[in-house]
Amino acid sequence: MIDYSVKVRDELQAWKRTMIKQSGFITRVSKKTQGKVNELIPEKVHKILTESIKSMVKTTLVGSNIMTNKHQATGLSLYERDELFKKKLSLFRRTAVIEGAGTGAGGLLLGLADFPLLLSIKMKFLFEAAAVYGFDTNEYEERLFILHVFQLAFSSDEKRKETLHIIENWEEQRKILADMDWLAFQQEYRDYIDLVKILQLIPGVGAVIGAYANYNLLDRLGETAMNAYRLRLLKAPLLD
Repeated sequence: MIDYSVKVRDELQAWKRTMIKQSGFITRVSKKTQGKVNELIPEKVHKILTESIKSMVKTTLVGSNIMTNKHQATGLSLYERDELFKKKLSLFRRTAVIEGAGTGAGGLLLGLADFPLLLSIKMKFLFEAAAVYGFDTNEYEERLFILHVFQLAFSSDEKRKETLHIIENWEEQRKILADMDWLAFQQEYRDYIDLVKILQLIPGVGAVIGAYANYNLLDRLGETAMNAYRLRLLKAPLLD
């Protein structure tokens, strides 16, 4: 029987290849268009958006940290942690689908509420992921790592490669990173989900689009989080 860590290392190599692979033509054109739109937005508006999202995320981080059981996976092997993580992902993905369908069916006002609601679901999920893999989110550096995992999942090709490098070299990077680049954080995330969230506001189909979109967004976040934490555990052999 193949050692589980060998299997995981093979999966990590495949995942890293997808992370550095160039996005499709439509995605690249969309990103380029969104970049031009961002250039037209006044700097004052960018600052307001950045501070709003920064405040929203930091509030969510505090709440998620308080509500997470940090000792739920003590003594588990990597295989057992992965299996527990998959159960957590299934639960949060189901929650996100229900939230997406509900806000998508509710028209413009509920559609606007989707952004902070989905953001809180994603952040709470990442705190659960950290606990599953044995990392203490009471530490500032671990909360900073969570934000980089989030950014790795929802960013453009260039930023994704840059963030993957940070994730892969976290023990060195954590010593020099003081905070997130919040402007880049909000722009990358906004650009990533803008189109699908606009479609979610369309009457009649918004519920279906919202449910489908949220399922896929949580799925991507789950794959990214699992592999990011696997990278750290296998670099620092804490587990068999």
